[in-house]
Amino acid sequence: MSVISSIIQTLSPDDKRSFVALLKQKNKRNDSKNITLFKLLDTAEFPEEPDVKIYGKPSKNAFHALSKRLHDSLIDFVASKSFEGETSEEMEILKLLLASRIFFEQKQYKIGFKTLQKAEQKAKRFDLYSILNEIYYTKIQYAHVNTTVELKHVIVDFKNNKTALQQEENLNLFYATIHNELFKPDRDFTEVIRKTLSQFGISITHDLTFRSLFKILEISNKAAHITRDYFTILPFVEETYTQIDTKEELVDKHLFYHIQILYYVANAYFRNKEFDTSLHYLSLMEKQMHKHQNKYYKRFFPQFTLLLTLNFNYTGNAEKAITLIEKFDDTSHKEQITYVLDLKLSLIVFYFQQQRYKEALGIFNKLYHSDQWYTEKAGILWVLKKNLVEVLLHIELDHIDLVESRVNSFRKKYGPYLKEQGERRALEFLKLTLEYYRKPEIITARSFQTKVENTLTIPPKEQEDIFEMSFYAWLKSKVYKTDLYTTTLDLIHSN
Repeated sequence: MSVISSIIQTLSPDDKRSFVALLKQKNKRNDSKNITLFKLLDTAEFPEEPDVKIYGKPSKNAFHALSKRLHDSLIDFVASKSFEGETSEEMEILKLLLASRIFFEQKQYKIGFKTLQKAEQKAKRFDLYSILNEIYYTKIQYAHVNTTVELKHVIVDFKNNKTALQQEENLNLFYATIHNELFKPDRDFTEVIRKTLSQFGISITHDLTFRSLFKILEISNKAAHITRDYFTILPFVEETYTQIDTKEELVDKHLFYHIQILYYVANAYFRNKEFDTSLHYLSLMEKQMHKHQNKYYKRFFPQFTLLLTLNFNYTGNAEKAITLIEKFDDTSHKEQITYVLDLKLSLIVFYFQQQRYKEALGIFNKLYHSDQWYTEKAGILWVLKKNLVEVLLHIELDHIDLVESRVNSFRKKYGPYLKEQGERRALEFLKLTLEYYRKPEIITARSFQTKVENTLTIPPKEQEDIFEMSFYAWLKSKVYKTDLYTTTLDLIHSN
């Protein structure tokens, strides 16, 4: 049942209405229960004894068959929607290619070449090398029936396109190889990325397409996110971005990729605490989001808002950051669940830093899914931060019973993972936090203060992760009896 529920959660409100309408259209009997089951599963919690709720009595077999039919209907619906939403340009070009082949088979050569030429022009515009490969293959196959076609020129085009296609395939191999390395501990990912690029014959030059540069920056950003080493990866990100040709016609042609690339660059600078530069690239990103009648504005708005509010918060504009997230309508962006969850957790942290603990807890209590669900949607690092923030919240609100239980639960569930990943600082942070909570007077002991500084910081300071520093700032504010938000800013900007 969790599979069906998970599929339903991927649907937007409009998709759900469309799916229910489709079921109504298909149902031949008035007593069909598929819509009832759909609505039952489209809830926050999985219901107990769903067969009884639907049939009024235990009916395991009937319920199993109903679930199977609903599952198959959902898969068909999602697949159909995917084809509808598939890059319309690709579908249009494939239709033109297919039509041209039909015309050739019927010996309608003139209309066949005219249709094929139209397909070629469109495919070139969007760098669709695999489709172009089929177009040139068809053109060569029928070149003998058209005296205006210069076969040697078509062969040159075919070979050049083969080279571009091979480069794209090499890039996919590079992407897959780096993904395979991501969760291996103690890796210098800048070196791994460079070696893997060399392994597949890829050079960071102007010859690379927007899509290629996007993939390289995407995997670099992912590696830095997992290792939290944005300091080492930044020069590589800068080097890659300088190869992007920002000519207006090229930017408009690859608008989606360009917006995402600007986000990756802005994020890399933010994580390196270069806030002015990050805000500069965010400004460029917003400008691109407004192009073509805001074509991609909604798609990128959640991640843009997230990075903008983080920049505001860590440059002393906490209230501005909080107001922006409070106004954010997450119901309109359910398809961007990862960024929506990041925004919720950020708001909790911002409230916490402003000592608005009850408001933070109010948001927290609405996060009712399991850690496993959140790991699937937002990643393990998000879940770890969520659990750590929860412990600090209960300490500040003096929820005695909850503090110990949450710490024990965290150690049991995530201790082995953190040790395996060489991430012992989170466990040390918890240990010191618990020491302070059990015996608050220890905070004034010089031995405890030294332990805090030596255990929770790593040199050099500029390489410290901004989010880890935020946790360390909490303990430091307790040691020196200073305001948490001021302590956080002082720590970050002292670099």
